[in-house]
Order: sequence, then C-alpha cells, then structure tokens
Amino acid sequence: MLKVAVIGLGPIGNRHAQIYQQDPLAVLVGVCDINRARADEASANLHVPAFYDAPTMLAALKPDLVSVTTGGYEYGSDHFIPTMQALEAGCHVLCEKPICNEIPKAQQMVDTARTKGLRLGVNLNHRFTPAARLAKQWQNENRLGHLLFINMSMWIFNPNESSPYFQIKALHPHTVDIMRHFCGDVEAVHCLGAKAPGRKIWSTATFNLKFKNGVVGTLTGSYDIQRGHPMERCEVAGVNGRFVIDDMYRQATLYPAGDPVKSVFTNPVFGGMRDFEETFRNRLHVFLDEVSRGLPPEQIDGSGADGLAAQKVLAAAVESLETGRMIAVA
Repeated sequence: MLKVAVIGLGPIGNRHAQIYQQDPLAVLVGVCDINRARADEASANLHVPAFYDAPTMLAALKPDLVSVTTGGYEYGSDHFIPTMQALEAGCHVLCEKPICNEIPKAQQMVDTARTKGLRLGVNLNHRFTPAARLAKQWQNENRLGHLLFINMSMWIFNPNESSPYFQIKALHPHTVDIMRHFCGDVEAVHCLGAKAPGRKIWSTATFNLKFKNGVVGTLTGSYDIQRGHPMERCEVAGVNGRFVIDDMYRQATLYPAGDPVKSVFTNPVFGGMRDFEETFRNRLHVFLDEVSRGLPPEQIDGSGADGLAAQKVLAAAVESLETGRMIAVA
C-alpha cells in the first residue's frame, strides 16, 4: 500500500484525496495547501494532518506518491514548484493537467523525473474509460487498418477568463492527448479562434492538425456551450473502418468498412461508470497500480512526457492564432 499526499485543496484536490482514501492501493497520509483554511477544512473532513507548505509535509510524512492539484493562472501555472519539490523528495507524482503552460518548466519536470527514475503522470483522464480502452483495442486489432483522419470536439461552459488563450491551454490538454493516443505525434497545427458575445478571450477555437504518420485531423473546442448537452466526441477513421466515442465513456461504436453491421459498447446502467468523477477514479487507480507494480517510468500511461507533448501542440496553436500561419510543433 502506497503512502499518498495531496498538494492543492480546491475541488479537484479534494476529489483526489477522497478517491485515494477509497482505493485499496493507497493510504492518504496528509494534505497541503498554502491557504490554511482550505488545508484545515480538508484535514477535518479527511481525518489526516494538514500542512501549509509542501517541503514541510514531504519531510514529515515521506509519502511514496503525491498528487499535485494546485491551480494558478490558466489552471496550470502553480504545478511546477510543488511537482519539483515532490520529485526532489523522491516521490512519484501525479500532476493535474495542464502539466505546465510554460514549456521549459514542463520539460524540466519531465527531465527531473526521468533523471531520478521516478514516475510522473498527468491526469489525462479521458483516455482511461472503458469506451476509450475498447476503441484502442479495436485499433490494435487492425479493425481500422491504415489510419486516415481524426475528428475531435469538446465543449463545456466556463465563464472564467484569464489570458486570451485560456480556453486553448486549459481545456485542450485532454483533447490533444486523445488525438495523440490514437494517432501519434503531431507535426504541425493551424488554429482559428472566435469570441462569443461578451467574451474577451478566444473562447471557441478550431484546429487543423497534421500528424507525423500522415494522418490529418480537426479539433473544435469551446467554453461557450451551456451544460446539459453532450460534451465530447472523437471519430477515428482508417481504410478498414472507423469508430466514434461519445462523451468519453457513454458509448463507443465501430463501423466496419463495407459491412452494415456495427459494434456498439454502451456504458452499463448497473456496474458501469456513474458520472465524470469515475474518470478520475479510473485514472488515479491506474497510476497507483503502475507505481505499485514498479512499471518502468517510460511505460507510464498518460505520462509527464504525454502531458508535455500536448502542451507543445497547444503552444504551436497559440502561435498559429497569433500569426495566421501553420506552425510546426517543436
């Protein structure tokens, strides 16, 4: 059983902590937030010690694994320092997305974990659903054949604003990760943005992507769609067929080429995923299992390297939006 601590106790951090308390592979040993009221409230609810700075907690508790669930500017600016502190203390780290919106710092996080032989994961939870797993199985079984294109979309309502590129940087680590999960590394990207009435940021955007293996794709995302509607769709097509994943876990459908009979997975009413929180539960358990089994760091599913690769695509997208050009991904 792994000793686990959580740094950052907003809604997401509390969700991580509660899930760890319910997972048989973990024992939650402490929580930390620079906001003393949040740390104390979580401590009282979870019945574990509260700390107000990460180095003190890391030295006192010596956890095996740390979740970094801090927020900050564009939801990602506060991940770097606590992640580095945890890695320097010898802890495996599961970092919330985006890994870091500053590419040099994200690279340093990945490099430090690699140098120290530690496991660094990112909460790219959309790839950890039964529907996504089955779609990957169909791909591995060559049910799609040579890949041709991918169409991806995701939209939620988020009235918050920070930088002009907040929606691009904060929402799309998930979508770009799913696209890379099925189609590999991205070579170049072109991005166009739109602003809904009353918005100052690029609250809706569309991307054209070229992958290194020749696949082409589109991505559309928005912070302007009210809740109550479906929020995500992924379509991947090859010469032998295509699949569609609706809402991450709700349904996956395989359409074989030249065959009118399709295969459909529907999330079960009993025994299936109850809600979006289950995607966190699945993702955290996978990371706990990988660390418990001693899986080599380079084989981590949804790794720091995956998170970094997604951010590089998004950095190129921002440059494209600024310049109007197709931008090569670094």
